[in-house]
Amino acid sequence: MSETVSVKVSSRYQVSVPSFARRKLKIKSGDRLLVDVQDGILIMLPQPQDYAAHMAGLHKDIWSDIDSTEYLEQEREAWSDSQSD
Repeated sequence: MSETVSVKVSSRYQVSVPSFARRKLKIKSGDRLLVDVQDGILIMLPQPQDYAAHMAGLHKDIWSDIDSTEYLEQEREAWSDSQSD
């Protein structure tokens, strides 16, 4: 279940991240947030310390039934074929 609260924008356009959100996302003082606007919605996400570690294993379920060596060989062949045209 999501928790919704109202925050006020200060005269300096600052907002405070509510304590329940800080706890859930493990945000500490000094952490950086990524800010984006999508379809009129403000999105704030904790910025990863290490992008490579953060991305490791992402979408591994998509690749679970695919032989990676065979896939790479097919991709390399496709590139070789397209360059000889």
